Formats: sequence, structure tokens, C-alpha cells
Amino acid sequence: MPLFNTVNLLDYGLIALYFVIIIWVGIYAARQNKNTDEYFKGGGHIPWIIAGLSNWVSGYSAYMFVAAAGFTYMYGIGAVVIFTSAFWAYLVGYWVFGKLWRRARLSSPLQFLTRRFSPSTTYFYSITAIIPQIVGIGQGLYILCIFISTALGFNEKAFDFGIVAMSGFQLSIILVGTVMVVYSVIGGLWAAVLSDTVQAIIITVMTLIIFPLSFYYLGDGSGFMAGLSRLLNEAPADYFKLTGDTAKPLFLFAYLINVMLGYNVSWQMVQRYMSVSSERDTRKMALLCAGLSIIGPLLWILPVMGSRIIFPDMNALWPSFAVPAEASFVSLALMLLPHGLIGFVVSAILSATLGQANDAFNWLSATITRDMYVPLRRRWFSSEASEKNQLGIARLTMFIVGGLGVWVALYIPKLGGAFEFALQFYSLTAAFMMPVALGILYRRTPWWSGIASCSAAVTTGLTLMLLGVWKEDAFARNLISESIAALVVFFGSAYWFNEDDPKHAELRKFEQDLHTPALSESTHIEASSLKAYALIGKICLIIGFVLIACVFTPSSPIAPAWLNVVAGVMCTALGTVILYLTRSRGHSQEGSAS
Repeated sequence: MPLFNTVNLLDYGLIALYFVIIIWVGIYAARQNKNTDEYFKGGGHIPWIIAGLSNWVSGYSAYMFVAAAGFTYMYGIGAVVIFTSAFWAYLVGYWVFGKLWRRARLSSPLQFLTRRFSPSTTYFYSITAIIPQIVGIGQGLYILCIFISTALGFNEKAFDFGIVAMSGFQLSIILVGTVMVVYSVIGGLWAAVLSDTVQAIIITVMTLIIFPLSFYYLGDGSGFMAGLSRLLNEAPADYFKLTGDTAKPLFLFAYLINVMLGYNVSWQMVQRYMSVSSERDTRKMALLCAGLSIIGPLLWILPVMGSRIIFPDMNALWPSFAVPAEASFVSLALMLLPHGLIGFVVSAILSATLGQANDAFNWLSATITRDMYVPLRRRWFSSEASEKNQLGIARLTMFIVGGLGVWVALYIPKLGGAFEFALQFYSLTAAFMMPVALGILYRRTPWWSGIASCSAAVTTGLTLMLLGVWKEDAFARNLISESIAALVVFFGSAYWFNEDDPKHAELRKFEQDLHTPALSESTHIEASSLKAYALIGKICLIIGFVLIACVFTPSSPIAPAWLNVVAGVMCTALGTVILYLTRSRGHSQEGSAS
């Protein structure tokens, strides 16, 4: 039985430090938000590196380190095919979608629907998106807190506060959900991208350390290559072959459709492309994300594959888990990392999931505020909403959506869990995203084509689901059938396209924008960008110094305390370089200005 370093008082302290950093980031971001343009898209001046890191890390969540780790443990090399596929999607974004979204000159993601199709299309998508987003936030929070409450050791404990009594799991949902809502409400998109950058640093440091350690341990004192050789020689017979779903061409094709849509036309992705200064920056951002989408997954996939040898019987280690293999990555971390870094592992999984939820908060509040509230107020009351009023509505929307997400997370256990339901539910994404992708690429269809193609795709997917057709391959069935239905209806509607229709006036302006390059107005880096880099540098120094101080904590031969120093030096060096480059660039711009 391996010895695991469960969370202790020091780790609790580092988790608390992480929360303090997140709130600090939120307060800093709030000062950047002078208007709704800053709040929803960072004023279009978010540095491409920060936007890229934010976009990359927002693809991580507790799902990647729990459910995806379980898939890797069980199926081996197939995980490499699946979890590095975002690379191809980002390359398409580099060549095609990035510049189109930046040229669209949108103030909120769903404004695209108004400009390309019609206001009614925006209302249709807004209404149909609200419930799935709330369910998604609740689902993510629920999965996250299963891990968090177990790692912290109070999953089975009961807390009586006099007025109300609750379990440790329920308390973790409320506490984590509260932090998630508070920093999202305060900071807007600046809070999202800055906190995502902190998360990217934590996740990268963690995986860079676990990757070599796992193979050194597997090598049993003979070195890294010996561990790698042992994995190749002792892994199950089919571990390096495509098995299960990954051996099915239709599943891989459907997954590719899902990834292409998710990483190019999801509203969170659109918001990232909107937030940078120019279309050139969108290409830099996409290329950065493409590289990270190859390197990042390999850093955690390969150690989890090694854990198949280190922990041959996960059922014996974690008998209470529904799928014990899902604890494989966490088991590696708890065995190989000392106290101090353990706290940052928990923080990394926390931060990744919180960042993903914050993305949903941000674009949904932008949609409700700019695409629903402002037009409806103008129509019903014949008055314009002030910037202050819009900010207030946006923050109130985030608060309400976040509160409902927490409520959903608390309610999910009463339904007996929602994992299988979620798989079916989110396989319907093609129905909503395919018309968006088609709409920005081909613009000779009438104003109603978006609603028609989306409705046809949803109807097709739900009908096949209810009839139980091809249910053993439900994911591929839904994605492929919805895509075909959307394609047929969308291009079929082109027969009724009339360019002179008054409802296409905005479309003509939109097309003109798409043909007009979105160039940066200045070669200087914005002051807000320099301040953002400086903030990230300071946070790196804080984390680094704290980890170096953890060298004095009790440790074990397998997980020595000096690993904290290694992580601390990495963070400190990164912070120092960032601050040096930031100050040098700031001084050079001051000199050129004078």
C-alpha cells in the first residue's frame, strides 16, 4: 500500500493563499473596468500571451485531472489522440477563425448573431443558452467538490451551524461557489484572463515536476529512461493500441467535429479573440494555444499511463470511488509531492475549474446585458442604458447565474448524479455551434437560417435520442446527425436569400467589416497590459518565495521537501524575468515618447 501525503495544515494555508490571490486579482481587475467594453472584452487590449494562456488553461478543469485521467489509465495511448486533438482546431483558428472574429468587431459574443442573422436569432440563442450554462456551471462545481471535499478529508463530516446543518461536501460547494461568484462579479474578463494566467503557471509547474518524478519512481532508482522502458515493457498488451471508443472511426470523426467547433466558435473562444488588439495577435494567440495543446496534455497523460504500472489495482486503493481509475493522477500527486506542493495541486484543480466557470459567467452576463437588456429597455422604455447601469446589470446577472449554479450543484446528488445525463446533454453542442461556424464562413443565407438550422439539428438529435437509435454510440450519433441536419437546412435556405431584403442591412455592414483588416492602432504596449504583466510577475514571486520557505516542512524519501524549492525557484525565476521585461519595455516606451 503506497504512502499518500494527505492534505495537512500547511496545504490548507497554501489553498487559502490561492484564494487570497484570486480575490486580489479580482480587485485589481475591477479597477480596469471603467465601462462595459473593459468588463466584457478587456477593452480589446488584453495581451495575446495572457489571452492565449487564459484560453488554454480554461480547457482544463477537474474533469481533465479526474475523468480524463481515468480514461487515460484505462485506455492508454488513445488518450493522446483524444486530448491533443485541440492542436488541429487551433491551427484552423490560426488560419481562418481568429482573424474573422477580430474583424467582426463585436462588443459581446452573441452580437454576432444579430449582425449576421437577426435580433430574433440572438434572443433565440440567449434563451436556449441560459439553462445549459447554469447546468454546466453546477455540474463543474459538483465534480470539482467531489474531489476537493475528499482531498481535504471532510467529505463525510457533518457541520451544524445552529440555523442549518450540512455535510462537508455541501459546505465545500457553498464556499468554492462563493469565491467563484465573488471574483467573477468584481472583475469581469480582466479577472478571468489574469486568474487563468495564474492557473496556467500553477498547472505547468505541477505537471513539469510530476512528469519526471513519476518515471524516476517507476525506474526504481535506475533513472528516467528505465522508468519509460518499464512502461513500454510492462503495460497491458493493448495499451499502445487504439481501443474502446478511440478505435471507432465514427467516434473519432465526431470528436473532431466537437473539438473544431468548441475551439473555434464557442462563445468563450469568440470572447478571447475579441479581447486582443489586432488580428495579428489572434494568430499569435492561436499558435501559442496550439503548441500548449500538444505539450500540456502529454505532461499529464504520460505520468498517468505510468501510474498503470505504479498502481496496478486502483480498486483496492480507492474502493469507495465509483470509478477508482479516476484517482490515478491525484494518487501520483499525493505520493510523489511533498506538503506545500500538495496544496498547490489542489489549488491547480480548483483554479482550472473556477476559470472555466468564470468564462461561462462572463459571456452569459455579456449576452443578457448587451444583447437582451439594452435592446429591450430601448424598445420598451425608449431610453438608453448608461454604462454604470449596464455594469450593474452585468454584475447582478453574474451573481444570479452563479447562485443558481451553486443551487444546481447542491441539487445534483438528489438526482443520483448527472454524469451520464451530462454526456448525452453536451453531445448536443453541434446543434448550436454548427450554424455559427457556417454563418461566419458563408453569408449568402437569409436572416432566419440560423434559427432554422439550429432547430433542425436539435430536433434531429433529440428524436434519435428518444427513439434509442444507435444508442451504443450516442455521442457519435448526436454529433454527426446534428451536423448533417444543420448543413442541409443551412445551405438549403440559400435558395431564399435576397440581398435587398431590408433585414439584411446589418449583414451588409458586417460583411464590410469582415473584409476590413483589424490592425493595431499603436506599436506600443498598452499601460494596462504592462500592469497586468507586472501583476503576474509579482504573483509568481509570492508563490515562489512561499514554496521555497516550505523546504523546512517534514517530508519523506519519496517526496522530499527540496522539491518545494525546485518549484519555488521556477516560479521566482519566471516572476523575475516578467518584471524585468515589463519594466524594460515601460522605460523604452517612455523614452521614445519623450
